[in-house]
Amino acid sequence: MQFTSEQRFDDGVVEREFTLGEIPGILWTPPSAAAPAPLILIGPPPLGLNKVYSRLAGRARHYAAEYGFASATIELPGSGDRPRWAAADQARADLRRAVQAGEPVGDELVDALILPLVEKAVPEWQAVLDVLQTLPGIGGPVGYEGGIISIGVRLAAVEPRIAAAGFFAGSRVPAAIFEDARRVTVPLHVLLQWDDEGNPRQAALDLFDAFGSKEKTLHANMGGHTGVPEYELDAGARFFARHLR
Repeated sequence: MQFTSEQRFDDGVVEREFTLGEIPGILWTPPSAAAPAPLILIGPPPLGLNKVYSRLAGRARHYAAEYGFASATIELPGSGDRPRWAAADQARADLRRAVQAGEPVGDELVDALILPLVEKAVPEWQAVLDVLQTLPGIGGPVGYEGGIISIGVRLAAVEPRIAAAGFFAGSRVPAAIFEDARRVTVPLHVLLQWDDEGNPRQAALDLFDAFGSKEKTLHANMGGHTGVPEYELDAGARFFARHLR
C-alpha cells in the first residue's frame, strides 16, 4: 500500500489517500487514542470517488471525531480514474435504456450489471482489509456500510472479519445475492427509501426478510432515492458503536 497524500483537519482527524496495486482509496483515522480504532469500510456508489467525496468524507469524519472509528473507502472497478470496463458500461447503458423506455428490467439485465462487479469488488475489499489491519492504530472488529448492497451482502457472507453491516436498499439485487443474504448472520442496520423511484420496494423487503441475522433492523423513510434523512447518519453510527466497541 502506497500513501500518496495526507491532511490533518482541525478536529484531529487524519485523511490519507492510498493505492494498493491498481486500487485507489482513502483512509480516515481518528485523533490519537490509547486503544486501536475499529474500522468501518464505506462502500461507495459507482460514480467515482471524486463525485461523492464530500458525502463519504462527511460520514467518515463524523465516525472518527465523534466515535473514534477509522474508516476507509476504495474506488470500484471501472469507476472514477480506474480503467474503463466495457461490459459494465454496456450493462449500465442497457439498464438505462430499458428504464427510459418504460420496459421491465429483467433478471438477465440485473445479473449482467451487478454480478461481475460483485465478483471483482469483494476480493479487492478483502485485499485492502488485509493491509489496513496491519497499520498502527487500527484494530478490533470491522464494519461495512453503504455502497451497492449486493457487494456488501456478498462481503458480509464470505468475510468473517465483518462484525456488523449497515446497508442501503437502494439498488437492484440479483437472485444469486438472495442466497448470499441467507448466509449473513451479523447484526444489520438497513435503510430503505419508501418511494425510491428506481428500485422496487418489494424486492428490498424480500431481501431484508432473507437475511439470516438474528438482529436486523429496517429503517424505512418516506422519500425518493436521494432523500435519506440526515439523522440516519447518527443512527448508523450508534449501531456501529454497539457492535464494534
